[in-house]
Amino acid sequence: MARNDENGASVEAPKEPKTAEYPEVTGPRTDPVEPRPDKEPVVPVKAGGGTMRGLFWLVATIGLVVAVVLGAKTVGLFPELKNPFAQEQTDRSGPALLKSVQDLSQYVAAEGNFEVIVDVQKDRKYIPDFLLNERILFVAAGSVEVYVDFASIGQGAVKESEDRRSVEITLPAPQLRPVRINNERSYVYSEERGVFNRIGDVFNSDPNRLQEVYKLAEQKIGDAAKQADLGKRAEENTRRMLQQFLGALGYTSVTVHFPAG
Repeated sequence: MARNDENGASVEAPKEPKTAEYPEVTGPRTDPVEPRPDKEPVVPVKAGGGTMRGLFWLVATIGLVVAVVLGAKTVGLFPELKNPFAQEQTDRSGPALLKSVQDLSQYVAAEGNFEVIVDVQKDRKYIPDFLLNERILFVAAGSVEVYVDFASIGQGAVKESEDRRSVEITLPAPQLRPVRINNERSYVYSEERGVFNRIGDVFNSDPNRLQEVYKLAEQKIGDAAKQADLGKRAEENTRRMLQQFLGALGYTSVTVHFPAG
């Protein structure tokens, strides 16, 4: 744009510098301008049918493989095939250690087999049994052996005749061995426990709860063995055994004595 100076001469005004906010337009725009749509184009989205079909074929393939393997095992093609999820038991116990050796000189002359029902109940007075009560019925089977200890025969207990045709032997009285409970034949027939007893088991379980019942069963079987007169049977069997044994050695007369009981 032109303007006049002090002398009246026409002077052209300097041009404004170009800026990024107002770029210089040198002429009309010749490149075509695409019209802007009012809405964004809709992109179609595939449904999940492809994923479901892939999962179906995967399950079908696994089922087919399992069916083929089971069928082959049934007809005997894979006789050694085992269940991979079968329960396994691992024994990590150490080897048995020999603690001592004892020479036996005892002759087991008789054995008694017994069975007893142990009925033990523990309750509190004035308290109902369904609240506080312990009762157990235990069927115990056990045996008691009767033996004669030949190691305790003293000097002079054996007297032989001069012709070595007869012998006289004095033996100690037969003794009872400790009661042996047969675990395979013993079992708990019934057990009753109150509400408080069951709650106490949750917080303080007693793994040796049946130990008292076992001891009581041993005591009852031991008393029954003493009353069964197994000692007399043991004396008769021992006497018969010695007569047969010494008779085979040439003795024609064998006399066995036991202490008067």
